[in-house]
Amino acid sequence: MIKRVVSFSNPVYLSMKNGQLTARKPDECGEFASIPIEDLGVVILDNNRITISHGLMVALINNNVAVVTCNSSHMPIGLHMPLEGNTLQSERFSQQQAASLPLKKQLWQQTVQCKINNQAKLLSELRGIETGNMRAWSRSVRSGDPDNMEARAAVYYWGNIFPEIEGFRRRPDGETPNQLLNYSYAVIRAVTARALVGAGLLPTFGIHHRNRYNAYCLADDIMEPYRPYADAIVVGMVKEFGGDLGSISLRDRNIKQRVLSLPVADVKIDGKTRPLMNAMEATAVSLSACFAGKRRKILYPEFGV
Repeated sequence: MIKRVVSFSNPVYLSMKNGQLTARKPDECGEFASIPIEDLGVVILDNNRITISHGLMVALINNNVAVVTCNSSHMPIGLHMPLEGNTLQSERFSQQQAASLPLKKQLWQQTVQCKINNQAKLLSELRGIETGNMRAWSRSVRSGDPDNMEARAAVYYWGNIFPEIEGFRRRPDGETPNQLLNYSYAVIRAVTARALVGAGLLPTFGIHHRNRYNAYCLADDIMEPYRPYADAIVVGMVKEFGGDLGSISLRDRNIKQRVLSLPVADVKIDGKTRPLMNAMEATAVSLSACFAGKRRKILYPEFGV
C-alpha cells in the first residue's frame, strides 16, 4: 500500500478520532478533513498556528508516520520518528553497530557510484549533457571514496543542471531554486528515515556521515542516490518557468504539491517500477541484510525517465 504524504499550511487544529487524523479550523467546530492514520506515511506541519493533540502524535508515531515540522520560512527543521519500529529492532541495532569499517566503506562506495550514475542519467536524459566523464568517475570510486569522486561529480553536475540560471551555485542558503531543492530533499530524508526505522535500523549511525549534532546520519547516507529524483522535479519547474524564477515559490500550493508528489514518483529498482516510498523500503531492508551478512550490495534505484 502506498502511504500518503499530507501537508498542512494553514492554521488548523489536528486531533485523533476513531483511528483517523481529523482537522478543523481553530474558529470552527466542524471537521473539514479526516484521514485514516494507517494510510499516512509523512505529515508536514507548515504553519506556526497549527495545534496538534498529544493523542494524535502518539498514534502517528505508533504507526511509523514521519512528522515534519517547518519554520516560518516554510523550511523543514524537525523530524519526529518512533523509538521502536521493528520487532527485531534490538538484533538489528546490534548488527548495525557491529558493522566493520571495511563493510561500511564498501557500502559507501556502492552509494556514491549509484548517486553519480543517477546524476549522469538525469543530465543526459533531461538536459542532453555529455556525461561520459561522470560515468568514468563512477567506475573509479574506490572503497570509502578516498579520492572524493562524489565531490568531483557534484561540481560538474551542478555546473550543468540549470543552464537557464547564469552562475548557479548549489547552496542551502542560496536563491531560487535552492530552497526548492532543500524542501525536496527534506521530504526524501523523512521518507528515508521512516523506511530505516521500519527496517529495524537506527538512523543515527551512518556508514559515512558523522556529525555529533545530526540524529539522521544514516538517512543522509542512504538518500544520496535518490536525490536526483528530487532534482528532476525542480529541473522541470525551472524549464517550465524559464527566467521567471520569482514565480516558483513554496507558498504556491501547486508548486508544493509537485514537490510532495515525490514519494509516489515512479522509481525503477530491482528490475521493477515502484513508487519511491516503496523503493526506499526495499533499499532499507537490503541495507539491514547487508549488516546481517546476508547480502553484499544495497538495493538502489536506477534513474530513468
